[in-house]
Amino acid sequence: MEETIAGPDAAQIPKQRGESLLETAVRYAEERHWDVFPGTWLEAVDGVQRCSCGDTACALPGAHPSQPDWAAQATGSATVARRLWTEQPTASILLPTGHTFDAIDVPETAGFLALARMERMELTLGPVTLTPDRRMRFFVLPGASAKVPDLVRKLGWSPASLDLVAMGEGAYVAAPPTRYGTRGAVQWACRPTPANRWLPDAEELISPLAYACGRDR
Repeated sequence: MEETIAGPDAAQIPKQRGESLLETAVRYAEERHWDVFPGTWLEAVDGVQRCSCGDTACALPGAHPSQPDWAAQATGSATVARRLWTEQPTASILLPTGHTFDAIDVPETAGFLALARMERMELTLGPVTLTPDRRMRFFVLPGASAKVPDLVRKLGWSPASLDLVAMGEGAYVAAPPTRYGTRGAVQWACRPTPANRWLPDAEELISPLAYACGRDR
């Protein structure tokens, strides 16, 4: 079970078990000021968990936008979030990037290697998610998607040579405890706390991330 955050100023994000998707989505909007929007959900069809989109070969069952205009659905209002998940309580929780944060997406193995280096470097991290398809997303200040390619080049790497992608405007991440079909749920590798409410700039994290991705090739 995910650890909750202690203390009077703590954001209780998320309990993972025993807390509904609705309450978790509301907490993200209310306590972190993140925009949220509901995605697809899982439905039991003949005893098998299928994506509500109806595609039996769906690559992200229960964890992708349900409508083409998903960006227009995104809200930072806890009241609106409560209404949206009241209408569909099992909808996945998706967070658009490019507004309150960008995300740097890397393979799980590189992500854990980078986390170890960042700890030794005493870097301040933002939240980091770990997905069931073995990707890690490091939350950073908006604008990373425009800067990361040049930052990688300055470190001596070709951006195309590394499995490292900065997600900005027009992209989204799935938030815990959203599930990817039968593969499991998105988890926090570094959970949101009052201490990491202020996100790092991509420039602060790019060196250990690029190094780890280079080692992981």
